[in-house]
Amino acid sequence: MKVPRGVSGEVLVKALQRIGYSPTRQRGDHVYLTTIQNGEHHVGVPLHKQVKVGTLSAILGSVAAHLGMERAELIRVLNL
Repeated sequence: MKVPRGVSGEVLVKALQRIGYSPTRQRGDHVYLTTIQNGEHHVGVPLHKQVKVGTLSAILGSVAAHLGMERAELIRVLNL
């Protein structure tokens, strides 16, 4: 499954919050989220109108690897 295009930072943050991530801090236009499911994991999300495809791919890959699922499955779960 291709990485979705045109996803905003706010939409991504809300989607990650639905699966157990919570914002821990913000610095400038980046929000840092943390989860303690399957051990502690941190991820940074830029609050841009459109997150670049490579950045989104890296974030989704990191989250999917931490949760032990395929990237395509994670995209379906997040409804992106």
